[in-house]
Amino acid sequence: MSLKLSDFEAVIFDMDGVLIDSEPLWKIAMEAVFSELGSTLQKSDFQKTVGLRIDEVIHFWNLNQGWNIEDEELIQEEIIAKMEELISQNAEPLPGVIETLTYLKSKDFKIGLATSSSARLIRIVLKELEIGHFFDFTHSAELEAYGKPHPAVYLSVAQKLKVNPIKCLVIEDSFNGVVSGLAAKMKVVCIPEKTHFPNPKLALADFHFETMSDLLAELK
Repeated sequence: MSLKLSDFEAVIFDMDGVLIDSEPLWKIAMEAVFSELGSTLQKSDFQKTVGLRIDEVIHFWNLNQGWNIEDEELIQEEIIAKMEELISQNAEPLPGVIETLTYLKSKDFKIGLATSSSARLIRIVLKELEIGHFFDFTHSAELEAYGKPHPAVYLSVAQKLKVNPIKCLVIEDSFNGVVSGLAAKMKVVCIPEKTHFPNPKLALADFHFETMSDLLAELK
């Protein structure tokens, strides 16, 4: 299947690992906060929860590790605050991101953002990368009943953009994200986040590229 931009009316981006190399930052933040609970989890363990909302990640590990945390929201607040600090210190767009957004905007495509990260982190990423003006609508799965791999966050963005889901192209990096986009009946590009272990399940995506720059070359 060839990728033709003319088949679409909107492009919807994931954020973490697609626009910004934040996956390593998430692992640093989680390891730091979880270690205060006596956790022995390491960064490699967090591969299991890539693409999930942070509340779902905390709940998963709370049960998995038997921490018996009663106030998971407090842990969530600590991790998000740590992420805000780390993003402010390390904000840099991934290669090809600015050029791709600029190209899509020049072609009058509607551009959306659908992420598992909180609205607070959307704001700081867009501000630090100076890319907020490219997006017609941004949306966090924290506002949905279910996060990725459920399609809700992508369907909500398509509805706000007033574009039929089958006319939306999704750009993702994780398995949960790919499943979310496909479940929304959208076509999905996978650009694997480089710190992920190679996951053969990513073959589910409709299109595959090593970098955003490679994707842009194909779109042109």
